[in-house]
Amino acid sequence: MLSSEIGGFFNSVMNTKEEKLAAFGELLNIMDDLREKCPWDRKQTLESLRHLTLEEVYELSDALLAEDLQEIKKELGDVLLHLVFYAKIGSEKGSFDIGDVIRSLNEKLIFRHPHIYGDVKVQDEDEVKRNWEKLKLKEGNKSVLSGVSKGTPSIVKAFRIQEKVKGIGFEFDSAHDAWKKVEEELREFHAETNRDRKEQELGDVFFSLINYARISGLNPDTALEKTNHKFVARFQQMEQLAHQRNLNLSEMKLSEMDLLWEEAKKGEQ
Repeated sequence: MLSSEIGGFFNSVMNTKEEKLAAFGELLNIMDDLREKCPWDRKQTLESLRHLTLEEVYELSDALLAEDLQEIKKELGDVLLHLVFYAKIGSEKGSFDIGDVIRSLNEKLIFRHPHIYGDVKVQDEDEVKRNWEKLKLKEGNKSVLSGVSKGTPSIVKAFRIQEKVKGIGFEFDSAHDAWKKVEEELREFHAETNRDRKEQELGDVFFSLINYARISGLNPDTALEKTNHKFVARFQQMEQLAHQRNLNLSEMKLSEMDLLWEEAKKGEQ
């Protein structure tokens, strides 16, 4: 990163609270203008924005994995625009506006952090999480798992389910115990011959492996996504090597492709 870029970055994060509030106020004004004057923005609904919001969140996820601060800043802006957009539509429907959204969030954060805003004492992060889940039940949630979104990707959902039940003490004592569960599920998977039941056993293997990763302090979704990125980069390097040598991957034997794979792998090092 160039020194001018570094300087520009630090200047951008050194705004005063007044400057931050002014920038947010300008965003709200721009949103009002877009909603009134832009044909595309005026046409949007809660439903039409949904898939676009998911796309923006995934783009933010890519930037976070790459630890690209400038890209993170850009993608955060895109996500923030969508949040403001939803609040604007909410206000048009007479249901809520951005002030209601923020006040509701503030109240929730204060209520769920009695160790900061009350007289509750906590020893560590795990105790904070346990208190968090207990407070959510007091808010009216009928189940510890009621806050897990049905639309969450499967790996992330499994991770969140396991984190939430951990909050009430439903947890293996150690990563070693969690790994024994992985081995147990693998044995059951290999022993099953019925296709439908084998699929269920495979799900159990995935769930137990995610649990082991979580207890070990690893994020399985992040780990898999990094492997996805690595595989794509390595395979595309294979394609380049094949092209340079006038080879067609689809006409090569697996053993021949393996040689290119290993060459691409060495190139990374």
